[in-house]
Amino acid sequence: MAAQFGRRLRKGAMNTTVAAVAVAALAASQGPGLVTDDSGRQSATGTQPSPDAPAGDSATGNSPYYTDLPPLDSPTPSPSATADPITGDAAAGIPATVLDAYKKAADELRASKPGCNLPWELLAAIGKVESGQARGGNVDANGTTITAILGPQLNGNGFANISDTDNGRYDGDSAYDRAVGPMQFIPSTWAWAGRDGNDDGLKDPNNIYDAALAAGHYLCRFGWDLSTDSDLNSAILSYNNSTDYLNTVLSWLEYYRKGTHEVPDGTGQLPSDRSDEPAGSSPSPKPPTKKPGTQSPTPEPPSGGGSTSPTPPPSTPPSTPPSTPPTPTDTVDHLEDAGTAQLTAMAGDTFGERISARAETEAGKGVAKVRIRFSIVGDTDTTFTGGEKVATMVTGTSGVALAPALKAGEKTGDFTVRASVVGRSIPGVGYTATVTARAADSLARTGDEALTCVTGGEFANQVQVKATYKGAAADGVAATATLIKSADDPTTNDKGPYFKDADGTAVRTLTGLETDADGLLTLPKLYADDTAGTYLLRITTTGGAVLTVELTVTAAPSPSPTASTSADASPSPSA
Repeated sequence: MAAQFGRRLRKGAMNTTVAAVAVAALAASQGPGLVTDDSGRQSATGTQPSPDAPAGDSATGNSPYYTDLPPLDSPTPSPSATADPITGDAAAGIPATVLDAYKKAADELRASKPGCNLPWELLAAIGKVESGQARGGNVDANGTTITAILGPQLNGNGFANISDTDNGRYDGDSAYDRAVGPMQFIPSTWAWAGRDGNDDGLKDPNNIYDAALAAGHYLCRFGWDLSTDSDLNSAILSYNNSTDYLNTVLSWLEYYRKGTHEVPDGTGQLPSDRSDEPAGSSPSPKPPTKKPGTQSPTPEPPSGGGSTSPTPPPSTPPSTPPSTPPTPTDTVDHLEDAGTAQLTAMAGDTFGERISARAETEAGKGVAKVRIRFSIVGDTDTTFTGGEKVATMVTGTSGVALAPALKAGEKTGDFTVRASVVGRSIPGVGYTATVTARAADSLARTGDEALTCVTGGEFANQVQVKATYKGAAADGVAATATLIKSADDPTTNDKGPYFKDADGTAVRTLTGLETDADGLLTLPKLYADDTAGTYLLRITTTGGAVLTVELTVTAAPSPSPTASTSADASPSPSA
């Protein structure tokens, strides 16, 4: 495998030339949002990422990536794995296990987040750009990479500066983070974005099934719809905040949409060019510690999308080690609440207030470009928009980071959101949030017909009401219906109209009622006993909405008299 990869490096110049020409041929068939310049390079419209944007919520920490573009030839499915490396056949071939992982991840997202519209070809495009489809499918039968795919140290030397966050658990580096695995997740992102895609009970960034599913969920957060250009661009830029990266991924996405085919694991075409200079690479770290039940990959040179041989250390170390300037994160002394108001929302609603935290120096000055992790803790099903429990955001020029909006679940009560500085062991800030029960502030009947019945009969019409909250339909609101004694006495009546339970027994109080998706509640049929009169039905909901409905029971009409002989009549005398 290593020899094959070396040959690809030597062919880099030729592949790059052909790839540049290839883009022009693809341009005519690109979807909306793509334009092509005079050199045939594609670019996405409507996106203006900062050229020096920090790692932020980036999956890869903005690590290097492969810049090879699709070839000129359109992909034509072929079973051959030995086609010329610059033809469409070879470039369109995706190793069997890797392809299976992409498709299974997309299937899972189609079920769990159908509004995202994630195409598996997008995972394939990112996998191509990040790791050359797991180094040409260099994976074992379970989908775990046989040799580790590691990016360079994110030490600020041409890359983002991200101090170690996992004690080297995934990347073998206890000084700085590195992108890990076939989808190149940095450890701090994997900590919350990791998934178990092959149901083995583990979340391993070196496993293509786990990594592909994690990438799918990552791209589908924040409620993005990837069938729209703007959301698609935003999702890809969140993976690696670079316009060139965006355009490269979009090129492969459109290429794979034209057709792909399966090739045996380990025979996929390997890219040759990456976005960084060779001098930016760092020596390979020690292999990550083997986890129980997994096969630890053998470390390969750092990739982030490429491979360079480690440079041996000089025989004589310099007399004065070069000093490393402090990063913005290094200057943070503490976190402060940046003025977050009360956090309260009704079950199922989005919180109106967003959490904000400010990173400050010891002197109280705000620090920009610091990664703040917001984590939801406690017994709650509330999540951030997009369904995640953790979100990592970057502080702005004032040192403030704003968390995504919170979406309340159905569990009521208090929970905590904790903000912490990624890469620093300093006290975090906790925010208490409260989810209240679904409520209504108004109830009204949906009809105006009189509700009447004769003694011993049943009411012709059922009572239906609509609950609203601030003018909008209030769905899922708990309600109680009680036949009360009078307007001044809300205790349950012991005569008059009644409901029936499952056994047919008369009941005059109903609990556990709930409005439907349109805020409607239809009560069961009402019956009348033998007592005529005017009665009251009172309906109440969580939130204080009350409606009193009048019921009338009239006496049943007397039976019509029939002709009969008098009881006192004597028999006719006999002749």
